[in-house]
Amino acid sequence: MRTLDGRSHPPAIDEETLTEEFLALGVGPGGVLLTHSSLRSLGPVRGESRAVVRALRAALGPEGTLVVPAFTPENSDTSRAYQQRIQGCTEQQVEELRRTMPPYDPRHTPALSMGRLAEEVRTLPEALRSDHPQTSFAAVGPLARMIVADHAPDCHLGERSPLARLYEEGAKVLLLGVGFASCTAFHLAEYRVADRPLPLQEYHCVVRVRGERTWWSYTDVALDDSDFATVGRSFEKSGAPVRTGTVGRSTARLFGVTEAVDHAVVWMSAHRPGRRT
Repeated sequence: MRTLDGRSHPPAIDEETLTEEFLALGVGPGGVLLTHSSLRSLGPVRGESRAVVRALRAALGPEGTLVVPAFTPENSDTSRAYQQRIQGCTEQQVEELRRTMPPYDPRHTPALSMGRLAEEVRTLPEALRSDHPQTSFAAVGPLARMIVADHAPDCHLGERSPLARLYEEGAKVLLLGVGFASCTAFHLAEYRVADRPLPLQEYHCVVRVRGERTWWSYTDVALDDSDFATVGRSFEKSGAPVRTGTVGRSTARLFGVTEAVDHAVVWMSAHRPGRRT
């Protein structure tokens, strides 16, 4: 297709084609799917993020459940997002920012850093969202309530989080135009490495308690995604069932949460500092 300026642009992909490509990759009816995505990588899409979500749900069918991370690091002063935001700010500007940061509200707080597809899912009228003030998940489908329920506020991504429920349900992970560095499922492995003490960190975020805005502190595992790309390469080389294909103009990977987490536990036990010798 050529525009008025004479340059050639790829035609926009439509929802039906996306559905066919998701099915060809292995996204199947009745499944539970945790999706990480870069919509830009798909190229032009007719209907944009809404069409991609509809295509995913069509591939999953009415019995399937679609899950996305809906993280909100912006409401914490212990997150990288916050630290980047205050770079170059005066002490007075930092205090004003802290004073005006809105508390987490699962119904309304946007997941600004999670991308357009995650926001499209989060804002669906039927979507449900977990209550964690920093690492919530949003889901639609028959198992949505079970997956997002009882997300403990002092457990980011461990046994009392939706990730553990996804592991138990045999969910799949779809990396759509992003690499293993974005694979949230690997975080569950950090809680399951049993051969060393868990590294802990104190976290602070803004919440609402009995109607009052307040800063809240809690201790949880010190999450570290710096080696996730390496863990992912090891996972693929291990012969694990990772399906790779093309969706739109992007490279997509589909694999099981259970297999990914189990591999990451073994890898982290062997390669992260503090392991037994």
